[in-house]
Amino acid sequence: MADLTQILQAVEKGEETSSERLLPLVYDELRRLAAVKMASERGNQTLQPTALVHEAWLRLTTPGEVRWENRGHFFSAAAEAMRRILIENARRKQAVKRGGGWERLDLDHVEIATQTTDEAVLAIDEALEKLAYEDAKAAELVKLRFFGGLTLEEAGQALGLSERTARRYWAFARAWLYDEIQGQANR
Repeated sequence: MADLTQILQAVEKGEETSSERLLPLVYDELRRLAAVKMASERGNQTLQPTALVHEAWLRLTTPGEVRWENRGHFFSAAAEAMRRILIENARRKQAVKRGGGWERLDLDHVEIATQTTDEAVLAIDEALEKLAYEDAKAAELVKLRFFGGLTLEEAGQALGLSERTARRYWAFARAWLYDEIQGQANR
């Protein structure tokens, strides 16, 4: 972990070889996070976990915008990048020129279990933005859990929270988001 922190600091300084040394250290973890998130997406999702990781990596290593304090901060930034990519993808799919709300349906492969729809991802994103004004830590915890695929313990650890505090934030955020999303549905 100390090596990872040193490499993160070197990347922040703009040292060329640092990002090349960083990728092998974090790729498997980023791939796991993306796979967890993509497992909850609809079956017709065109974005693959590997593509999600690569797109997030490009955003994370953009020169001049890199500032990571530690491992937790890096993975928090990765979860945020993945969230934004999924939101952009959902918005792009909703655009009228791309078919709007129309969806292909192969009746031979219909699954009864529900999965996250583009509309739900957009509703959650909108509610998360409002929650961030109310309680930034709770919103960050939700991003790490929902978009980053972290467990409650992992997300709390990434944010520097005790397990008990993370559970308290999670309970608050879930209740707050439920009320907000129900309010959106009723409008």
